Amino acid sequence: MRYEEFTIEGRNAVIEAFRSGKTIDKLFVLEGCQDGPVNTILREAKKAGAIITFVKKERLDQLSNTGKHQGVIAYAAAYEYAEVEDILGAAAEKGEAPFIVLLDGIEDPHNLGAIIRTAHQAGAHGIIIPKRRAAGLTAAAVKASAGAINYLPVAKVTNLSATIDELKEKGLWFVCADMDGELMYNLDLKGSIGLVIGGEGEGAGRLVKEKCDFIARIPMFGKVDSLNASVAMGVMAYEIVRQRLGAAFRG
Repeated sequence: MRYEEFTIEGRNAVIEAFRSGKTIDKLFVLEGCQDGPVNTILREAKKAGAIITFVKKERLDQLSNTGKHQGVIAYAAAYEYAEVEDILGAAAEKGEAPFIVLLDGIEDPHNLGAIIRTAHQAGAHGIIIPKRRAAGLTAAAVKASAGAINYLPVAKVTNLSATIDELKEKGLWFVCADMDGELMYNLDLKGSIGLVIGGEGEGAGRLVKEKCDFIARIPMFGKVDSLNASVAMGVMAYEIVRQRLGAAFRG
């Protein structure tokens, strides 16, 4: 797979990408550019929910592979996004209680890819990410997933808090990894569960955290503040695996 194919440059190419329904994660536009074609692109980008960033010409030149960006560069998703219903369907097909990973504020595509890889190995049924302020399924994320993206659906939603409410109505409960929580070994993490992981530094947003049923703390003994988000997700995911396996052997 040639990962550079997912950068789309030039006005006509970007307009056609939007109109053909291709999923565009990010759009970079030359500052101050307001002509007809650019306004058309901006209108299509807003309809599609793409993240729009206005940048100087020097930045566009840095991002450009062709040198012919015409003031616009789009980053297309390397893979199509799933729907939340697809994730629930994947759990139902396997006859398992849903196990979903929700990411709030993960902006590094390499972290996203690593999380997809670990989530797949831990038996999660899918991942949910927000449209705003978050890494999407770019080439870098796909590469870091080491092929796991082919097996694990990733859904993109407008409002993570609202999605949590909808999933609660379907019987899921939610645990958020955070330094201020209860030691994770003291929590019952079995059943239909959503694991919420926040970004480095900020962690999960306040509204998302408030929606969670439990806040779980990973024990740490070092002198630095926290674990990398993908590592924290792996530690929490495998505690969920341990408890699920224990319940299966007991049951």
